[in-house]
Parts: sequence; C-alpha cells; structure tokens
Amino acid sequence: MAIHAHATAKYVRTSAQKAGLVLDLIRGRDVNTALATLKFARKAVARDIEKVLRSAIANAQQKDGFGGDVERLMVKACYADQGPSQKRIRPAPMGRAFRVVKRTAHLTVEVTERPEKVSAAGGAAPKRARGAKPKSRGAAGTSAKKTGGRTAKASA
Repeated sequence: MAIHAHATAKYVRTSAQKAGLVLDLIRGRDVNTALATLKFARKAVARDIEKVLRSAIANAQQKDGFGGDVERLMVKACYADQGPSQKRIRPAPMGRAFRVVKRTAHLTVEVTERPEKVSAAGGAAPKRARGAKPKSRGAAGTSAKKTGGRTAKASA
C-alpha cells in the first residue's frame, strides 16, 4: 500500500495566484526533481514551498509502513488556497485614500510513494512509440497517399 503524506503552511504572505505559478512547476514530479526545481526557481515564494515540501517528505518518513526510500516519493498534489487578506489604507492625492490589499495564502503539498513497476508477464507485444502510426494492412494500390496539398493514387 502506498504511503500518503501532506504538509500545509498557513498564512504565507503571498498571493495564491503567484504561489500557484511555482506549484505548477513541481506537480507530478518526484521529490528530488521538485526540490532542484524549487532551488533554482526565480520566485521568492519558492523558498516557502520548498520548506513545505521538505516537511511533507519528513511526514511520509514518519508513517508506519514507509519503505525508507525517499527516491520513490513523488508530488501527488500541490495547491495554494486563498487566505485572509489584510486591508490597509494608502493616502492618495486631494484627500482621498486608496485601499491596499495584502494577500495571504495557504500552501499544501501532498506526496505519495510511486507504485512498483509491474513487468509484463510472458509474450506481451511491445508497445509502439508515442506518436508512431500503426502499421497499415491495406492492399497495395488501393490506399491513397497524401502528397503536398493534393491526393494521388499510389502506383501498383
């Protein structure tokens, strides 16, 4: 059974939209790649996300039944929820006042163990490469071949 663990940092002083941009970079990756990505991300919120990810990894290691191999952990889900906003007033010209909204976010990272690779038993046919077309089984001379913008009959 796969181990699931999560960690949450609440009231982080950034907007959920800005944090979501960085979280999109690590979603679905293994934890070592995600940590390397966060280390070199040029966003300030990446440091906070890195702390949350390390906490989630530590939580997974403390669970009963954890195999001990951190290499098998991957980021299952990560998201930023909107936290409470602080409203402040900034003086404006002619006696007016502008409102400044200081946003916060709740960052959550969930990690899980990658499932074991199950090898195919016996004589299973090898999978074709992604994007490769299946071999055609049509009779010679009956299939039309595209050339340029027009179609031409293949010569027999």
